[in-house]
Amino acid sequence: MKTTSFPRFIAVSVLAAMLVSCVEKTPPQYGLDPAHEEWTDPEVNYINRLESHADMFAFADRAEAERGKEVSENFLSLHGLWKFHWAEDADGRVSNFYVPDLDESGWGKIPVPGIWEMNGYGDPVYVNVGYAWREKFSNDPPHVPVKENHVGSYRKEIRIPSDWDGKEIIAYFGSVTSNITLYVNGQFVGYSEDSKIAAEFDITPFVIPGKKNLIAFQVFRWCDGTYLEDQDFWRMSGVAREAYLYARDRKHISDIRIEAGLADGYKDGTLAIEADYPEDCRIGVEILGPDGKTVRTYEMAGGAGVSDVFEDVLQWNAETPNLYEALFTLYDGDGCQIETIRQNIGFRRVELDGCNVLVNGKPVLFKGVNRHEMNPYGGYLVSKEDMEEDIRLMKEFNINAVRTCHYPDDPYWYYLCDKYGLYMVAEANVESHGMMYTDFSVAKNPAYKDAHVSRNTDNVQIYKNHPSVIFWSLGNEAGYGENFRAAGEAVKAMDSTRLLIYEQDWGFEVADIYSPMYRRYADVIKYCENDPKRPLIQIEYAHAMGNSEGGFKEYWDLIRKYPAYQGGFIWDFVDQSVYYEKNGKKILAYAGDFNDSDSDGDKNFCNNGLFSPDRNPNPHAYEVRYYHQPVWTGLIDTLGGKISVFNEYFFRDLSAYRLEWELVSGCETKVSGVVDGLNVGPQQTCEVVLGYERDSVAAWLSGDEGLLLNIDFVLKSDEPLLQAGHRVAYAQYVLKEADMYRPLDAGGGMAAVEDSGESFILRGNDAEIRISKSTGLVDSYVYDGVRLLADGSSIRPNFWRAVTDNDFGAGQQLRFREWHSPEMVLESIGMAGGTGSGNDDAVRAVFRFENIPARLELEYSANEAGELAVVQKLVPDERVAEMDGAYKYMFRFGMRMEMPETFDMVEYYGRGPWENYSDRKGSAVFGCYSSSVEDMFYPYVRPQECGTHSDLKEWTLVDDGAESRDGRKVALTISSPEYFSASSLSYSQETLDEGPVEQKGQRHPAELVRDGFTSVCFDKVQMGLGCIDSWGAWPMEQYMVPFGAYEFTVKFTPKSE
Repeated sequence: MKTTSFPRFIAVSVLAAMLVSCVEKTPPQYGLDPAHEEWTDPEVNYINRLESHADMFAFADRAEAERGKEVSENFLSLHGLWKFHWAEDADGRVSNFYVPDLDESGWGKIPVPGIWEMNGYGDPVYVNVGYAWREKFSNDPPHVPVKENHVGSYRKEIRIPSDWDGKEIIAYFGSVTSNITLYVNGQFVGYSEDSKIAAEFDITPFVIPGKKNLIAFQVFRWCDGTYLEDQDFWRMSGVAREAYLYARDRKHISDIRIEAGLADGYKDGTLAIEADYPEDCRIGVEILGPDGKTVRTYEMAGGAGVSDVFEDVLQWNAETPNLYEALFTLYDGDGCQIETIRQNIGFRRVELDGCNVLVNGKPVLFKGVNRHEMNPYGGYLVSKEDMEEDIRLMKEFNINAVRTCHYPDDPYWYYLCDKYGLYMVAEANVESHGMMYTDFSVAKNPAYKDAHVSRNTDNVQIYKNHPSVIFWSLGNEAGYGENFRAAGEAVKAMDSTRLLIYEQDWGFEVADIYSPMYRRYADVIKYCENDPKRPLIQIEYAHAMGNSEGGFKEYWDLIRKYPAYQGGFIWDFVDQSVYYEKNGKKILAYAGDFNDSDSDGDKNFCNNGLFSPDRNPNPHAYEVRYYHQPVWTGLIDTLGGKISVFNEYFFRDLSAYRLEWELVSGCETKVSGVVDGLNVGPQQTCEVVLGYERDSVAAWLSGDEGLLLNIDFVLKSDEPLLQAGHRVAYAQYVLKEADMYRPLDAGGGMAAVEDSGESFILRGNDAEIRISKSTGLVDSYVYDGVRLLADGSSIRPNFWRAVTDNDFGAGQQLRFREWHSPEMVLESIGMAGGTGSGNDDAVRAVFRFENIPARLELEYSANEAGELAVVQKLVPDERVAEMDGAYKYMFRFGMRMEMPETFDMVEYYGRGPWENYSDRKGSAVFGCYSSSVEDMFYPYVRPQECGTHSDLKEWTLVDDGAESRDGRKVALTISSPEYFSASSLSYSQETLDEGPVEQKGQRHPAELVRDGFTSVCFDKVQMGLGCIDSWGAWPMEQYMVPFGAYEFTVKFTPKSE
């Protein structure tokens, strides 16, 4: 074999010489004896493992290459059930697991691929920071515990095709955690660590083609390499990716290196190809264009490569991922075909220009997410169909970039990113967060230097030909030291065509990008306004835990304002919980759910996704989709119907989309239209006239109803993964605000107040409202013979909410605890006129808070139609100066009540259709909506506040079951003279909440029991959700609810339908 040179890549053989761990070592003939325990030696990362090479498969010929490797005559799957022995402790493992005549009668079975913990062998463990042994064993690298270090031993007989005789036969294991020791027919083959890199072994000397061959391997839960795999995810073990055997001619292509760039103003493509192949062979290269037609052919011989220029090439980028393809066919000296290899080519150029990353000369915006490989049923085992669904969701939700957190992904994911267009941060499998960032960090431990370097160089070697890879990442949260410096230098020596990211390299010794985590808005502004020298791309931000992503708009306001701020990667893409049967219920489990020794300190911190474990969009995913959208509009002339359209794409125009618009008034579409020809180039703005009639709009604007202009941008035709009609962007303009509130006195004469001794009674023609003198609250509301309040309920003040994950992270359940169940003393209740307000038709109750320096005033009045008005006032008193305590902020200022569960439908005018909050409502548009109360609840993995809708004009509960005396159904509408928010759920606030406690409980939606009524909350204001992080950050101040004077007026309007 001859290793050829390559201009921007260090040769594989030279790299191997740099690494002690790559050198072949003499293994013991049998087993892991005490003198040679690779699993505790950090300087032995693999033995006899083949050198990493480009992600590729060698087919017999071109026709076979077009069908895929699974049907190749050179491919043999290892998937299926294997004999399996699981040892709970490492010293209890089967030491002679590889012996051909071993008694397997006591062994079980496990699928390959398959994760132990998802198949009944041990329990999954979720840990954020720290190793899975953190509460039982003190870190002592490279030593790992023996106790609870599970060991799995696998055995299976595989018949090797007889026509593989004379070929090299390779065993491929795509991902095995945490290591693999392989034997064939009782003989040692090799060893490998790095659980997220494929381990390939030449088993040719050990197999007999045409016969059954015993393949046996052993896997440890933990090894010395585990110190580099302390990622924030579930800690599992087993075979996570595909495993197979493949055969190759002894003369073959060992590696291919492709550099496809751009030149001449990014117009022409430059192509450089080098390969490792036998000197007495030649390679025929055929280049196919994106249309599948041949555009170039070459011949490589004598170690030579290819260098060429493609004029007016079709670029690859995430918007228009044009892919060329190269077919490499190896011929021997007689001209006989040996094998064919396929590789995709994407012509693109990545460079650093001052404080900007340029892709093909453009300062693109990275609308990214972090993505773990997780499936709620399979754990680490993620199918091709799973990956295809993930990339479809990313394209559908305007995500254009992904970070492979925190390890290399399945090779198929890189193929999908190439094909469909995603910018990738390709991260190496290095995280030692549990060692923290001190001098004890393994980033500074010389024994782990080779492991840091090899994990990074293997990452580059395998994925170097994928155009979607824009950045290499050295790892995650592992401190900084000489080991990372060496790894960065090795990566840059191999590849100068991409940029390097490592968040912990604050001095930019090897990193090219300022890639911090969870920077707050003020920090971002400070950096961007003080002569930034490097691009700012937050490698993690907008922590999407539970009911979150409040304030996402403000991040993107800054990204679009400051050129140096080029986006970021949301943490993270999908909630990571796994399904588990607990107490007869199928739950999505998190830390603390599995057994008494399960570390529960991190609880549901594994659930930070835009999508649920089943890939259903969490409500906040819609907010991300909206602020990531690539088309934005501005209203220029309301009557003339003129708008501006800005195309935020960098490489494609808007000709593939049509603009659909409608004018809506009184919940009715008055007129609609379509603009088909959107001639808007990349990063350009143009004016568009919608085409409605000026006089009609003027008439609607002068009428009694509100008027909305809705604009959608939709695909005209199918595109890959997206169907015609898909909405990529939208906008709404409130041309005239709907005025739905009518004062109480507009509904007829005022109801007189009666004093029954225990209550004040307000009577209308068909209504009776009782206000308890002992509580000062409305505790009975009957209309047309139907009770509007559930038994024991009342209309009462509400200052609390079921605490969200972000609330808990900031300790707000303790900081605001005085508002949970504030002690209020009823000081007075009586006719409002007698209290000096001058209103003889109202009842006024005044409360004094015991631990809060304020009083609360409630004033009630009704009219003859049975409508009830409530005015709630919070009035700080003279104790403010002297009283301290947990009252300075509250979750909300509003009211709550319970209605009979037959009120199970909601109709409303406000923002929808998904839930929305003060700091997360940009994606929700005004309109008329209806929903069942059941559907108003959203099952966040840990129950919490949900279902709120903001900027409401009306919120109507409809009795869709019980009927009134004359057979008509009853509805109750809540309205206010100002925008308000509301929710209606089948679960009470108490059912969804832990209260002011220090630690979360183990709670899951599947375990909730409905309360038997409809719980209704309605607020003047509710605190925002926040998204900066989930461990201390508060929402922005403008979305907080500070203690102070508040007044909230609501009107209840019952009606029969």
